[in-house]
Amino acid sequence: MQLGPTLDTPRLILRPPQAEDFEAWAAFKADEEAVRHIGGVEPRAVAWRSFAAMIGVWHLKGFAMFSVIEKASGEWIGRVGPWQPEGWPGTEVGWSIVRDRWGRGYGPEAAVATIDWAFDTLGWSEVIHTIAPENANSKAVAAKLGSRLLRMGRLPAPYDTKDIEIWGQSREQWLARRARDMDARQERA
Repeated sequence: MQLGPTLDTPRLILRPPQAEDFEAWAAFKADEEAVRHIGGVEPRAVAWRSFAAMIGVWHLKGFAMFSVIEKASGEWIGRVGPWQPEGWPGTEVGWSIVRDRWGRGYGPEAAVATIDWAFDTLGWSEVIHTIAPENANSKAVAAKLGSRLLRMGRLPAPYDTKDIEIWGQSREQWLARRARDMDARQERA
């Protein structure tokens, strides 16, 4: 039984997490550099709980982060998508890609598809991205998406010990940018 939709991009398949994703998820959660800005390393048993929680959120809310599958290899390479746990500062689309796939544009590619889905299907009026101030890579992804720094904030406990940057944009801003991008592509064709 699939919990939600499958989204297709030129290089990626985005679908709700499945049991076979866990080994790659656990390896990702053990990579100190890859998870430095998203809560840190999780031992395997804790990674299992966070994996199960992601699947559970799909059941509870009808959305959560998608597993990102690279079409060329069939490998799980990250998690991207809508996220709004209890006490969160807004309707977020977040991204986390395994380190050996950094720099290939997978984060923005997956985020575009999931932002479209969040606005079109979930009816969200705003998308935010919660970013650690020192996370230059995520700020670059947010900027590529057309988001801007909206305000400083804090996440709910137990992640409430540091200020975070809250980047984002409204549905109207997103749609206007997408229309401009489409017009520009048509002019080049």
